[in-house]
Amino acid sequence: MARYNGPVCRLCRREAMKLFLKGERCFTEKCAIEKRNFPPGQHGKARKPKIVGFGLQLREKQKAKRYYGVLEGQFRNIFHKASITKGVTGDNMINMLERRLDNVIYRLGFGTSRNQARQIVRHGHITVNGRKCNIPSFMVRPNDVIEVAEKSRKNPTIVGARDTTAHAPSPNWLEVDRENFKAKVLSIPRRDELVQIQLNEQLIVELYNK
Repeated sequence: MARYNGPVCRLCRREAMKLFLKGERCFTEKCAIEKRNFPPGQHGKARKPKIVGFGLQLREKQKAKRYYGVLEGQFRNIFHKASITKGVTGDNMINMLERRLDNVIYRLGFGTSRNQARQIVRHGHITVNGRKCNIPSFMVRPNDVIEVAEKSRKNPTIVGARDTTAHAPSPNWLEVDRENFKAKVLSIPRRDELVQIQLNEQLIVELYNK
């Protein structure tokens, strides 16, 4: 499985916003955005380019890719599926990214970051409708039941993540039972329910439609 293995704090600094790639650390004073809120590199402090047109579209695409932890090929495939699905392409794209199993595990609080959630899925700790699913890109559907496998409910990583994120509210489109490590997909997420995502998906649509 291809994935980004480099330093992640520099990705947040490049996009000048928190992408929440390091779990708990992102909520502390150690966060790179809190300490060094300028682009990475030798000339980061001095670099203040005016970004317009294609540059804005590219930055928005990069931000979305990094936020959800997908690579270029995966992101392009999702956009293609969104473009041939009935409805608004940008909304379809965000819905598909949100319904990825690794993102759902993160939203449920069983992982403190999407990277950790992806690892939990890959290691076979998650079941969907009673069957083990170790594919992070699996897209959940309404009425799907997602659970932490019985043998994994005492896993210190999963238990620690659940306790750490206990204060975080669950999305309206997911019904979660934290005590029993179980959740149900209630509906397809609507874009207006995802206000925490600071993305302008229309710029991404314009970029790919050139």
